[in-house]
Amino acid sequence: MKATLPGIHHVTAITADGKRNVAFYTQTLGMRMVKVTVNFDDPSAYHLYYGDFLGRPGSAMTFFVWEGAGLGRVGAPQVVVTQFAIPVGALAYWQERLAEAKITATASQDRFGQSVLAFEDPDGLALELVEAPLDSLSTFEIGADSVVPVEYAIRGFYGVTLASYKPDSTRALLTEVMGFPATDETAPDRTRHKGAADYASVVDVLNQSELRHGQGSAGTVHHVAFRVPDAEQQKAWQTILQERGLGVSPVMERCYFQSIYYREPGGILFEIATDGPGFTIDEPAESLGERVCLPPWMEENRSQIEAALPPL
Repeated sequence: MKATLPGIHHVTAITADGKRNVAFYTQTLGMRMVKVTVNFDDPSAYHLYYGDFLGRPGSAMTFFVWEGAGLGRVGAPQVVVTQFAIPVGALAYWQERLAEAKITATASQDRFGQSVLAFEDPDGLALELVEAPLDSLSTFEIGADSVVPVEYAIRGFYGVTLASYKPDSTRALLTEVMGFPATDETAPDRTRHKGAADYASVVDVLNQSELRHGQGSAGTVHHVAFRVPDAEQQKAWQTILQERGLGVSPVMERCYFQSIYYREPGGILFEIATDGPGFTIDEPAESLGERVCLPPWMEENRSQIEAALPPL
């Protein structure tokens, strides 16, 4: 069995305002709320998931809700930009849509020859929309009730941008171990890496190591997760990473997937998550995200947990 990490599974960030976060990602960006649960390590805080109709791996943007938290500081070692894919030709629609929402967005066409639209969410989290060929976006399903017409809608992730204290070591791990070879080194500020999947598989590494130190809080990314198809491959990756000298966590039960965590040599928190069982394990597809879902071991405390959570 060849262990592969074809692309990105999900990106998890932090917000200080759950209501505002829900409004932005569902009403402005048109993503579907696919799960409302709690942080399994801190059930006093929501964990919100957005994505395509089913929250397929490669589309799931998730947030820990730390109500009232101060803003973090973007820097190393972090994911400093999260990129969503949109169909080719959709950029003008998004420029107009974001302008109507009074969101400042900057368009650029000089990054590896691509059209990119950069903006921030209400917490200051750096986001980009990147045009991608539609055939690479066909995995993702847009719900009929999306507020964004399907021909313009976000189709999962395009990729992420990493700020590492040791960019050479980060690039080496991506290339030599994780199966993300460098595919373009023509930009002065970054090196592009690409996984095997034709979607949600781009990782840009900023080339400079002299970066300001980041501080995790609202408006920053907590971690990026890469995909594996099943628990068997996840176990293989545990062994591979341990043999590389990296500290790897035990398998963590996240109900909708299983996870292992490690810090790459430049300090960024990486996760490897299984593709299944997915978000329909405890809710029908048609009503995903309509109630608070708890893991089985928390159900006996549901009344106390829900009473402590602020309304969304």
